[in-house]
Amino acid sequence: MLVVNVNQCRFMALRSLRSWRPENGVQRHRQLDTTQGAASNGPVSPAGKSNLGRNLPMWFNRTLFAAVGLTATLSMQLALAQPSGVECIAPSDPGGGWDFTCRSVGRLLEEQDRVDGSVKVTNMSGGDGGVGMSYVVSKRNEDPNLLVAASTATISNLAQDRYTGLDHEAVRWVASLGADFGAIVVREDSPYENLNQLLDDVMEDPSQVSFGGGSVAGTWDDLKVRLLAKAAGMEDIADINYVAFNSGGPAQTQLLGGHIDAYTGDFSEIAGQLEAGNVRVLAILAPERLAAAPDVPTAIEQGYDVIGANWRGFYAPGNISDEEYQEWVSILGELYQSEGWQEAMEANGLGPFWQGGEEFGEFVDQNIEQLVETSREVGVLE
Repeated sequence: MLVVNVNQCRFMALRSLRSWRPENGVQRHRQLDTTQGAASNGPVSPAGKSNLGRNLPMWFNRTLFAAVGLTATLSMQLALAQPSGVECIAPSDPGGGWDFTCRSVGRLLEEQDRVDGSVKVTNMSGGDGGVGMSYVVSKRNEDPNLLVAASTATISNLAQDRYTGLDHEAVRWVASLGADFGAIVVREDSPYENLNQLLDDVMEDPSQVSFGGGSVAGTWDDLKVRLLAKAAGMEDIADINYVAFNSGGPAQTQLLGGHIDAYTGDFSEIAGQLEAGNVRVLAILAPERLAAAPDVPTAIEQGYDVIGANWRGFYAPGNISDEEYQEWVSILGELYQSEGWQEAMEANGLGPFWQGGEEFGEFVDQNIEQLVETSREVGVLE
């Protein structure tokens, strides 16, 4: 039986994100803690004006948002040619978060002339990202012109040994460029108009409400729903009816086709569907309402103290040179500071979160250790 509670899964709780300020090179951040509960920090108002005294989640523990590492990286003058013939692998079907990461960053790399020529995006679904990583390690592990989209889901799968024969040290972790907040989504014509209605039906009979997500059972998308059910008072959250898909794209297709009742993904994945009027977002799992969707309430506003944030970034082949690796860190660091990327983050509901180079590698190491421990606590690993 899978048992999850907010304290056990505190690695998912993003208590606040404070904006990094490139104009003065200072990242303001709050002291890290694993304290749960919003009561002592004040409520979130319907307008989204919260007392952001809540602390950062477990996965940010012992990490710094300091701009020192980024500034030092950007100051390096590498005598290397600009990357050319760049390819970005989205290890999923079109329409998911990894696909969004490749396409949005690839477009800006081209527009800002940070690479030579165009950026090819290749969708390589399978194994919840495992097929893509296996391909890179076995076929292109020395290719300096290759990036692969990654996220919290990637290291969650690695921590749970879902990528057979692979571990996180097989590749080089380049950078994270933002954090994406979870969303609970239904069709525009769904009878569910708010999160309370949906969870009431789940509590009454979990089998009657089907959730779909772009990752396998027991990982990122699945855990978000179980956390909400636990916050609603459900004791046996193993009864949640979760249907796994290769990525967010197919899951959304099934939602729009009426084959599942709700979609659990990240806001950037469904921003386009929301704008088109095809879906209704019942809740954002963020500390306050997003600028990109000011009319969508948070789960906290509706009485469920659950926040879920998913960093988005890239890894590169494991055998590229240190110089080639540092060049990518520098390029992505400059892109992160650009007006174009800041606008893209805001438009797609991403929060600011930069980690680059060896600092990002250490961050991933710590996350893997924490996720292994937590996965054992909730019964995913023995």
